[in-house]
Amino acid sequence: MDLKERIVAYMREDAYKPLLAEDLAEEMNLTPEELVQFEQALEELEQEGAIIKNRSDLYGVPSRMHLVVGRISMTAKGFGFIIPDVRESEEETDVFVPGPGIGSAMHGDRVVARVTPSEQPGRSREGEIVRILERANEKIVGTFESSKTFGFVTPDNTKLTQDIFVPKKFFHGAKTGSKVVVKITKWPDGRRSAEGDVIEVLGKVGEPGVDVLSVMRQYELSETFPEDVQAAADAVEQEPSPEEYRGRADRRDLPIVTVDGEDSKDLDDGVYARKNEDGSFFLGVYIADVSWYVRENQPLDREAYARGTSVYLVDRVIPMLPKELSNGICSLNAGVDRLSMACEMQISPEGEITSYEILPTVIHVYRRLTYNIVNKVLVNKEEPFLSDNHDIHSMLTTLAELRNVLKAKRHRRGSIDFDLPEVKVKLDEKGHPVALIKREGSLAESIIEECMLAANETVARHMDTKNLPFMYRVHEQPTTEKIERLNNLLGAFGLFVRQDEAGQIKPMDVQKVLEKVEGRPEERIISTVALRSMQQARYSELSLGHFGLAARYYTHFTSPIRRYPDLIVHRLLRETFATGTLPAARQAKLKSVLPETADHASQRERVAIEAERETTDMKKIEYMAQFVGEEFSGVISGVTAFGIFVELDNGVEGLVHVSTMVNDYYEYVEEQYAMVGERSQAKYRLGDEVEVVLVRASVEERNLDFVLKDNGAYDPEAMKNALRGGRNAGKGKEKGSKNGKKNKKDKNNGKKETKNTDKRGGRKDKKKVAAEDIIAEAMVTDLEAEKPKKKSRGSRGKKRGASGEKLPKQENQQPKKKERKRPEKAARPQEQGGDRSRNRDERRGGKEGDYHRVYVTGLNSAVWPDPPGYHERKMREEARQEKEKAKKAPKRRPRPHRKTEGGTANSK
Repeated sequence: MDLKERIVAYMREDAYKPLLAEDLAEEMNLTPEELVQFEQALEELEQEGAIIKNRSDLYGVPSRMHLVVGRISMTAKGFGFIIPDVRESEEETDVFVPGPGIGSAMHGDRVVARVTPSEQPGRSREGEIVRILERANEKIVGTFESSKTFGFVTPDNTKLTQDIFVPKKFFHGAKTGSKVVVKITKWPDGRRSAEGDVIEVLGKVGEPGVDVLSVMRQYELSETFPEDVQAAADAVEQEPSPEEYRGRADRRDLPIVTVDGEDSKDLDDGVYARKNEDGSFFLGVYIADVSWYVRENQPLDREAYARGTSVYLVDRVIPMLPKELSNGICSLNAGVDRLSMACEMQISPEGEITSYEILPTVIHVYRRLTYNIVNKVLVNKEEPFLSDNHDIHSMLTTLAELRNVLKAKRHRRGSIDFDLPEVKVKLDEKGHPVALIKREGSLAESIIEECMLAANETVARHMDTKNLPFMYRVHEQPTTEKIERLNNLLGAFGLFVRQDEAGQIKPMDVQKVLEKVEGRPEERIISTVALRSMQQARYSELSLGHFGLAARYYTHFTSPIRRYPDLIVHRLLRETFATGTLPAARQAKLKSVLPETADHASQRERVAIEAERETTDMKKIEYMAQFVGEEFSGVISGVTAFGIFVELDNGVEGLVHVSTMVNDYYEYVEEQYAMVGERSQAKYRLGDEVEVVLVRASVEERNLDFVLKDNGAYDPEAMKNALRGGRNAGKGKEKGSKNGKKNKKDKNNGKKETKNTDKRGGRKDKKKVAAEDIIAEAMVTDLEAEKPKKKSRGSRGKKRGASGEKLPKQENQQPKKKERKRPEKAARPQEQGGDRSRNRDERRGGKEGDYHRVYVTGLNSAVWPDPPGYHERKMREEARQEKEKAKKAPKRRPRPHRKTEGGTANSK
């Protein structure tokens, strides 16, 4: 135990009060050598948040001072949650921090917060941030806006809720509408915003490639490598030498194949299988030997550690290793010799691994296959794929048979399979989306998956039984809270997941529940909630097993080209080949560094997932923008207090805000995962199918807005003829009409005469919903209808713009004289008590009793909230314009008082 660990252990266990540094050193009985290091160790512990120094210069541990240390995760609404670094027990929840308690902290900062217990059971603890240990956002990507003397950057990340102020001298060529990277020069303090310096201008918003480049800068992803790393990659030979074959098993005679996607270039796994005479199988999994080329603590290794993983964005790959390795010497390309790490297994007819060997090899890949080719051979049996692969057909058939055996074994032990389709965005040469392709799991992908799972489990069991330090992939038990929520839902359907005395469940029980509801109406909601009850898989130095796979041992061994933990696994396996174990000093060092390495790898994995998801969602929304106004079929994928999320068949998800659900007051019932109508008791529940209309697609805000077709601001029967000054204003003619007259279809009460067919992700093949179908008109009373009608004030009268604003009159037009009619006194009280909207129309000169219209562009702000920060920016811009206007206006000389006009000489 080093000095820092001893200090923390003493303060947690032995110290009964906060101590001065001198008293702490004295009570610990430190040696002279330790006293020299004591001050620095104390300072480092304080910076890490392991101990806290209060205002009286006394040191204590956070948990005993009602403090918590962790990272703040902000929301777009201004509040946040602190994810603690250490949880003393499972009851210690995340800490809720309301807006006023945030202080000057920003999303991702590592902070210290004072905690108060929750007043309501089951709610998160509340806290107030008292100290910031580490800043997370030194560089921020956003959209630049400028004025004459200053500018500001609105961050793309909505969790960063404050704009960044930029002095004029730090514009560096940025102009309004530019996407920029700004470096923080002054952190926010109290009510003062952060200040920054524009260090890179990425381009104009909307230009090809700028959107993906912005995401790369936001997550600090770089396609290029540092000079020393690239130099090391260039120095690697692109062909293995015969000297490197020594000490390796020669497997070049085996017809090993690789099976990957069509556009894959980093091929890191190959397979070979044969069936033995006794019905058992031989399976060889051959993985690129990256650890042979990437040595510990060398430039390539340090860069791989920093990146953690390759990132697969929508239009490019950000590799963990330079292409000279990832696509070159390490990639198992067909027709060339390659060094590999192999896991060769003998598998019984029941799928049990009876023996295995993990060893370094040299291989010669016989053929490069794709998932499509294997499916054509084994499933569709198509030519010319069958004849082209007749020489390996028997091996592919053996692999398919072995896949069935291994999958059946996993099912018997309780492995949970969530079949989640993947949506791939197809782009054109300019990076614009042209199609969304939904990929379902195929036989070929399942074959490779089962082979990789078998190898991963075997390697994990091998190292765990040796009781040596190692890197594992773990998936832990669901939390007690999530199990209870799942059982509350299952109880409504007469189902239950049994818990043992410790409150834990078995994967097989979840599997049985999913099988019972298969094909039933409640299948979708139960499978969705069951999936969300699972914890997130992570890397750990402890062998905790994998709950979802029902596996006692599990690691990641099969992708060292693109995952750093796999590289660590290979490196540790290699160190055991000579003696079967590791030296004691090496074990001690690994035990101290592997926890941090595992946490770092898990964090980098989450960053990669977020970046990949953001670029994919961005292109999905861009693709859907062309379908605004059209109807779609979808499934409710999420329910919250502010609305329901709907996922279309093509994988795109959008929000139906509760404010657009107009036929009732709706309440969020958490236990039922539903929005329930107060009067009608109508339910919109997780997993239900709904019909929606797409009304808004915002790439900037990364969201889609829907309204329910049968319960929204859109109702074609009740709302036809309602909108004249909206999107189609100024066109003179209505859509679907001729010479400004309505089409006969309008007389059919909005009924549809053509059949609907689902295409392109549930989109209905029908006419676009007209803008006038989205907003309703005000009701007109019978008394008002009897009054004589004057000329309408709509788009056919005075000319107005798309938002209802007056357009300038033409010069040759003669303005009409206004007749000012003074209202009778008797009518005034009635007017004062009448409808405000009606009075406003009358004051503007409209006819008495005429209905008013709502002019909108897109969706009315009364129906849908404005985007975050909109009002603040608008008010700031208006204030700036007023200030400039006041400066330019000539100053009026004050007029003297009439009594002192001639001077004050004779005044008394």
